[in-house]
Amino acid sequence: MNKKYWEMNAEELADATRTFDKEFSARKSKPLGAADRLLHRKAAKPGRPRVGKGAYRINITVEQQLLARTDRFAKNHGLTRSQLIAHALRHEMAGVAANRS
Repeated sequence: MNKKYWEMNAEELADATRTFDKEFSARKSKPLGAADRLLHRKAAKPGRPRVGKGAYRINITVEQQLLARTDRFAKNHGLTRSQLIAHALRHEMAGVAANRS
């Protein structure tokens, strides 16, 4: 029977969920396979995805109007604030390096 739980009557629901009434014992479980270990590692490791060699969180001071314009620009171009600032830093440093040559 492939009924959804909310479509079952009380008797059908009790029958379908009977397995959950048994006590769980970790001794009866099996070790995780390679694919499951990978999924577990990914789920157990919260945080931001690694970009390049990693990222650092920094605090900077920016004028309110400039920050508001930055956020609007980023949103309109499908970027996050961090992505836009990182792009601007790379662009500025590349320009300065080119002017020194």
